Amino acid sequence: MEEFEKIETPTEQEPVERIGGREIYEWLRSCVECVLVIVLVFTFAVRMMGVQGPSMRQTLQQGDRLLVLNSLLVHEYRVGDIVIARKDTFSDDPIVKRIIAVGGQTVDIDFTSGTVYVDGNALEEDYINDLTYTYEGTNFPLVVPEGSVFLMGDNRNMSTDSREPRIGTVDTRYLIGKAVFLLFPGPDSVTNKRNFGRIGVLNRG
Repeated sequence: MEEFEKIETPTEQEPVERIGGREIYEWLRSCVECVLVIVLVFTFAVRMMGVQGPSMRQTLQQGDRLLVLNSLLVHEYRVGDIVIARKDTFSDDPIVKRIIAVGGQTVDIDFTSGTVYVDGNALEEDYINDLTYTYEGTNFPLVVPEGSVFLMGDNRNMSTDSREPRIGTVDTRYLIGKAVFLLFPGPDSVTNKRNFGRIGVLNRG
């Protein structure tokens, strides 16, 4: 007679772990707290902003995504900082430019030689795309009022900046913040390719 293998059935079942209401509550609370922290950070500390237009070439390209430190956390704006500004007399959209001079300094531009002077000293501008030949209407020399900054784009002859009377010197209260990091590169204006080697800290000029 054929024998069949016997299968032993355990008399006691292994305990099964169950997720209770308490664990679900703790998990949901952690998720909500993380979301709130992220919202607070991107509201009061930093924000991401995109670059539009060619005015900061070659430092910044169209489509670059920047990490911007909120103005509330910037203790002092300095010459060379890349900043985001908004001035209603010019445009509803923010603009990205570089600080060339701060309050109390005198800016002068020789549009024949393309040289920019601050307090009588010619600037060494290895970050610019071209020398400054374009006159936009502001008379020089110009003393920057206290609490204001003089802004220019690095692509000097394709930038509307403080040389334009509608912008002029910009009160620091109109500065949204300082660009500190390039998060994601836009396509190169010539090759249309993204150079991911550009990702990193934005150095002052």
